[in-house]
Amino acid sequence: MSRPSASLRTAVVWDVLRGALDQRVKTSGSESLDVLDTGGGTGNFAVPVAELGHRLTVVDPSPDALFGLERRAAEAGVADRVRGVQGDAHGLFDVVERGGYDVVLCHGVLEYMDDPAEGLRNVVAALRPGAGTLSLLAAGLGGAVLGRAIAGHFTEARHALTAPDGRWGESDPMPRRFTAEQLTELIEATGMTAGAVHGVRVFADLVPGALIDTEPDAEAALSQLEAAASELPAFQAVASQLHVLAETRYHGG
Repeated sequence: MSRPSASLRTAVVWDVLRGALDQRVKTSGSESLDVLDTGGGTGNFAVPVAELGHRLTVVDPSPDALFGLERRAAEAGVADRVRGVQGDAHGLFDVVERGGYDVVLCHGVLEYMDDPAEGLRNVVAALRPGAGTLSLLAAGLGGAVLGRAIAGHFTEARHALTAPDGRWGESDPMPRRFTAEQLTELIEATGMTAGAVHGVRVFADLVPGALIDTEPDAEAALSQLEAAASELPAFQAVASQLHVLAETRYHGG
Protein backbone atom coordinates (compact mmCIF):
# COMPACT_ATOMS: atom_id res chain seq x y z
CA MET A 1 0.00 0.00 0.00
CA SER A 2 1.38 3.38 -0.95
CA ARG A 3 1.40 6.19 1.60
CA PRO A 4 0.83 9.93 1.56
CA SER A 5 3.77 12.05 0.44
CA ALA A 6 6.82 12.53 2.64
CA SER A 7 6.17 16.27 2.78
CA LEU A 8 2.71 15.67 4.26
CA ARG A 9 4.11 13.22 6.81
CA THR A 10 6.67 15.77 8.05
CA ALA A 11 4.58 18.95 7.69
CA VAL A 12 3.80 19.20 11.41
CA VAL A 13 7.49 18.98 12.34
CA TRP A 14 8.49 21.49 9.72
CA ASP A 15 5.89 24.04 10.82
CA VAL A 16 6.97 23.78 14.46
CA LEU A 17 10.67 23.85 13.58
CA ARG A 18 10.35 26.90 11.36
CA GLY A 19 8.61 28.77 14.17
CA ALA A 20 11.37 27.75 16.61
CA LEU A 21 14.05 28.97 14.21
CA ASP A 22 12.30 32.31 13.82
CA GLN A 23 12.09 32.68 17.59
CA ARG A 24 15.75 31.79 18.04
CA VAL A 25 16.69 34.42 15.44
CA LYS A 26 14.77 37.05 17.41
CA THR A 27 16.37 36.13 20.74
CA SER A 28 19.90 35.72 19.35
CA GLY A 29 19.93 38.97 17.39
CA SER A 30 21.51 37.15 14.44
CA GLU A 31 19.80 36.57 11.10
CA SER A 32 21.73 33.35 10.46
CA LEU A 33 21.93 30.51 12.98
CA ASP A 34 24.42 27.66 13.32
CA VAL A 35 22.33 24.49 13.16
CA LEU A 36 23.51 20.92 13.78
CA ASP A 37 21.50 18.05 12.30
CA THR A 38 22.48 14.74 13.90
CA GLY A 39 21.63 11.77 11.70
CA GLY A 40 20.43 14.23 9.06
CA GLY A 41 20.92 11.82 6.16
CA THR A 42 20.28 13.31 2.75
CA GLY A 43 19.02 16.60 4.14
CA ASN A 44 15.23 16.30 4.37
CA PHE A 45 15.31 19.01 7.03
CA ALA A 46 18.82 20.41 6.63
CA VAL A 47 18.39 21.70 3.09
CA PRO A 48 15.08 23.53 3.73
CA VAL A 49 16.61 25.06 6.88
CA ALA A 50 19.61 26.21 4.84
CA GLU A 51 17.20 27.73 2.33
CA LEU A 52 16.00 29.98 5.17
CA GLY A 53 19.55 31.36 5.36
CA HIS A 54 21.01 29.30 8.21
CA ARG A 55 24.34 27.43 8.32
CA LEU A 56 23.96 23.65 8.60
CA THR A 57 26.30 20.92 9.77
CA VAL A 58 24.93 17.43 9.11
CA VAL A 59 26.42 14.45 10.93
CA ASP A 60 25.53 11.01 9.58
CA PRO A 61 27.28 7.62 9.63
CA SER A 62 26.41 6.84 5.99
CA PRO A 63 28.74 8.07 3.21
CA ASP A 64 25.98 7.43 0.69
CA ALA A 65 23.56 9.64 2.63
CA LEU A 66 26.16 12.41 2.82
CA PHE A 67 26.74 12.18 -0.92
CA GLY A 68 22.98 12.56 -1.42
CA LEU A 69 23.05 15.55 0.93
CA GLU A 70 25.79 17.22 -1.08
CA ARG A 71 23.89 16.73 -4.32
CA ARG A 72 20.61 17.91 -2.81
CA ALA A 73 22.20 21.03 -1.34
CA ALA A 74 23.81 21.85 -4.69
CA GLU A 75 20.52 21.46 -6.54
CA ALA A 76 18.85 23.80 -4.01
CA GLY A 77 21.62 26.37 -4.36
CA VAL A 78 22.69 26.17 -0.71
CA ALA A 79 25.90 24.13 -0.98
CA ASP A 80 27.85 26.98 0.62
CA ARG A 81 25.68 26.75 3.75
CA VAL A 82 25.57 22.96 4.20
CA ARG A 83 28.47 20.84 5.46
CA GLY A 84 28.26 17.07 5.82
CA VAL A 85 30.55 15.08 8.11
CA GLN A 86 30.64 11.36 8.77
CA GLY A 87 30.01 10.35 12.38
CA ASP A 88 27.34 9.52 14.97
CA ALA A 89 25.85 10.94 18.16
CA HIS A 90 28.07 9.00 20.56
CA GLY A 91 31.27 10.20 18.88
CA LEU A 92 29.80 13.59 18.06
CA PHE A 93 32.66 15.72 19.34
CA ASP A 94 35.19 13.83 17.29
CA VAL A 95 33.73 15.64 14.28
CA VAL A 96 31.95 18.82 15.51
CA GLU A 97 32.49 21.55 18.07
CA ARG A 98 31.11 21.19 21.58
CA GLY A 99 28.87 24.13 22.53
CA GLY A 100 29.00 25.63 19.07
CA TYR A 101 25.39 25.57 17.84
CA ASP A 102 22.24 27.62 18.28
CA VAL A 103 19.90 24.78 17.31
CA VAL A 104 20.32 21.00 17.24
CA LEU A 105 18.05 18.63 15.34
CA CYS A 106 17.87 15.07 16.66
CA HIS A 107 15.34 13.47 14.32
CA GLY A 108 14.96 9.69 14.10
CA VAL A 109 18.18 9.10 16.06
CA LEU A 110 17.26 8.54 19.71
CA GLU A 111 15.51 5.23 19.03
CA TYR A 112 18.75 3.79 17.59
CA MET A 113 21.03 4.82 20.46
CA ASP A 114 22.32 2.08 22.77
CA ASP A 115 21.87 4.46 25.70
CA PRO A 116 19.30 7.15 24.81
CA ALA A 117 19.93 9.15 28.00
CA GLU A 118 23.69 9.34 27.43
CA GLY A 119 23.26 9.96 23.71
CA LEU A 120 20.82 12.81 24.28
CA ARG A 121 23.15 14.42 26.83
CA ASN A 122 25.86 14.33 24.18
CA VAL A 123 23.60 15.93 21.58
CA VAL A 124 22.53 18.68 23.99
CA ALA A 125 26.18 19.44 24.79
CA ALA A 126 26.56 20.68 21.22
CA LEU A 127 24.31 23.66 22.02
CA ARG A 128 25.70 27.03 23.06
CA PRO A 129 25.64 27.29 26.86
CA GLY A 130 22.55 29.13 28.07
CA ALA A 131 21.03 29.78 24.67
CA GLY A 132 19.98 26.82 22.57
CA THR A 133 17.02 24.98 21.04
CA LEU A 134 16.63 21.22 20.65
CA SER A 135 14.24 19.67 18.13
CA LEU A 136 13.69 16.01 19.06
CA LEU A 137 11.74 13.58 16.87
CA ALA A 138 11.42 9.94 17.88
CA ALA A 139 9.30 6.86 17.27
CA GLY A 140 6.07 6.82 19.27
CA LEU A 141 4.84 3.75 21.13
CA GLY A 142 1.12 4.27 20.57
CA GLY A 143 1.36 4.44 16.79
CA ALA A 144 3.10 1.07 16.62
CA VAL A 145 0.54 -0.57 18.91
CA LEU A 146 -2.34 0.84 16.87
CA GLY A 147 -0.71 -0.12 13.58
CA ARG A 148 -0.14 -3.74 14.60
CA ALA A 149 -3.69 -4.03 15.93
CA ILE A 150 -5.25 -2.61 12.76
CA ALA A 151 -3.17 -5.09 10.72
CA GLY A 152 -4.64 -7.93 12.79
CA HIS A 153 -1.43 -8.69 14.71
CA PHE A 154 -3.02 -8.48 18.13
CA THR A 155 -0.38 -10.45 20.06
CA GLU A 156 2.36 -8.25 18.63
CA ALA A 157 0.34 -5.13 19.51
CA ARG A 158 0.01 -6.31 23.11
CA HIS A 159 3.71 -7.17 23.24
CA ALA A 160 4.69 -3.68 22.07
CA LEU A 161 2.33 -2.16 24.61
CA THR A 162 3.94 -4.00 27.52
CA ALA A 163 7.59 -4.29 26.43
CA PRO A 164 10.00 -1.82 28.09
CA ASP A 165 11.48 -0.90 24.70
CA GLY A 166 8.13 -0.77 22.88
CA ARG A 167 9.08 -3.44 20.33
CA TRP A 168 6.49 -5.87 19.04
CA GLY A 169 8.87 -8.81 18.49
CA GLU A 170 12.29 -10.02 17.42
CA SER A 171 11.68 -9.05 13.79
CA ASP A 172 10.67 -5.49 14.69
CA PRO A 173 13.11 -3.21 12.81
CA MET A 174 12.76 -0.41 15.38
CA PRO A 175 15.12 -0.80 18.38
CA ARG A 176 12.87 1.17 20.76
CA ARG A 177 9.90 3.53 20.99
CA PHE A 178 8.87 6.22 23.43
CA THR A 179 5.89 7.85 25.04
CA ALA A 180 5.64 11.63 25.31
CA GLU A 181 6.31 11.33 29.05
CA GLN A 182 9.49 9.34 28.48
CA LEU A 183 10.84 11.86 25.98
CA THR A 184 10.05 14.74 28.32
CA GLU A 185 11.87 12.98 31.17
CA LEU A 186 14.93 12.35 29.00
CA ILE A 187 15.02 16.01 27.96
CA GLU A 188 14.58 17.32 31.50
CA ALA A 189 17.39 15.04 32.69
CA THR A 190 19.81 16.90 30.39
CA GLY A 191 19.01 20.19 32.12
CA MET A 192 16.86 21.53 29.29
CA THR A 193 13.24 22.61 29.58
CA ALA A 194 10.87 20.52 27.48
CA GLY A 195 8.26 22.57 25.64
CA ALA A 196 5.52 21.73 23.20
CA VAL A 197 4.89 18.08 22.27
CA HIS A 198 3.36 17.29 18.87
CA GLY A 199 2.06 14.02 17.52
CA VAL A 200 3.40 13.30 14.03
CA ARG A 201 1.79 10.98 11.48
CA VAL A 202 -1.32 10.40 13.57
CA PHE A 203 -3.36 9.46 10.50
CA ALA A 204 -0.92 9.60 7.59
CA ASP A 205 0.43 6.07 8.11
CA LEU A 206 -3.10 4.65 8.23
CA VAL A 207 -4.56 6.36 5.14
CA PRO A 208 -4.14 4.51 1.81
CA GLY A 209 -2.05 6.50 -0.63
CA ALA A 210 -4.56 5.69 -3.38
CA LEU A 211 -7.17 7.69 -1.52
CA ILE A 212 -4.90 10.74 -1.48
CA ASP A 213 -4.20 10.30 -5.20
CA THR A 214 -7.83 10.03 -6.27
CA GLU A 215 -9.76 12.34 -3.96
CA PRO A 216 -9.60 16.07 -4.82
CA ASP A 217 -8.01 18.20 -2.09
CA ALA A 218 -7.55 15.10 0.10
CA GLU A 219 -3.88 15.76 0.82
CA ALA A 220 -4.53 19.33 1.93
CA ALA A 221 -7.44 18.22 4.10
CA LEU A 222 -5.35 15.43 5.67
CA SER A 223 -2.54 17.89 6.35
CA GLN A 224 -4.97 20.20 8.15
CA LEU A 225 -6.32 17.26 10.15
CA GLU A 226 -2.80 16.20 11.14
CA ALA A 227 -1.99 19.74 12.29
CA ALA A 228 -5.18 19.99 14.35
CA ALA A 229 -4.66 16.60 16.01
CA SER A 230 -0.93 17.02 16.65
CA GLU A 231 -1.39 19.22 19.72
CA LEU A 232 -4.03 17.07 21.42
CA PRO A 233 -2.67 14.55 23.97
CA ALA A 234 -5.30 11.95 23.04
CA PHE A 235 -3.97 11.84 19.47
CA GLN A 236 -0.32 12.24 20.45
CA ALA A 237 -0.77 8.96 22.30
CA VAL A 238 -1.36 7.10 19.01
CA ALA A 239 1.05 9.02 16.75
CA SER A 240 3.75 7.17 14.81
CA GLN A 241 6.28 9.76 15.93
CA LEU A 242 6.53 12.36 18.68
CA HIS A 243 8.17 15.76 18.29
CA VAL A 244 9.35 17.76 21.29
CA LEU A 245 10.95 21.20 21.35
CA ALA A 246 13.24 22.08 24.24
CA GLU A 247 15.12 25.18 25.33
CA THR A 248 18.26 25.61 27.37
CA ARG A 249 17.48 26.72 30.90
CA TYR A 250 18.74 30.15 31.79
CA HIS A 251 20.63 30.57 35.04
CA GLY A 252 20.59 34.29 35.46
CA GLY A 253 21.74 36.07 38.57
